[in-house]
Amino acid sequence: MCEAVGGELSEHLRDLSIDIYERAVAHALNRGILIADTKFEFGRTGDDVLLIDEVLTPDSSRFWPADDYAAGRGQKSFDKQFVRDWLETIDWDQESDPPRLPDDIVANTRTKYIEAFTRLAERPFDWD
Repeated sequence: MCEAVGGELSEHLRDLSIDIYERAVAHALNRGILIADTKFEFGRTGDDVLLIDEVLTPDSSRFWPADDYAAGRGQKSFDKQFVRDWLETIDWDQESDPPRLPDDIVANTRTKYIEAFTRLAERPFDWD
């Protein structure tokens, strides 16, 4: 990365990433969620660095219930791991288009995402 964008910008992006992650981890932990990992995407407009795309969502992060964590095993999660796990149980070559998700997989994934939102935002999810 240093070769691609330079050392100074790389350090700045590293520092921003660590700051955002540390604040998010503290916020989530106070609400019973471990953030196992995440990703950030940055862009630039002139000299301004922009945080772009999704940030700290169940699609860009792995959220685990803190009260159920145990090292050395798969974790329950509030993220898209549920869909990945289902995909591994079916006969799909992972090269062709993925199969249509069954209604129960979609519903369970939605429930997990809403629970993560409700915990993190400390308010009910209201789509309307």
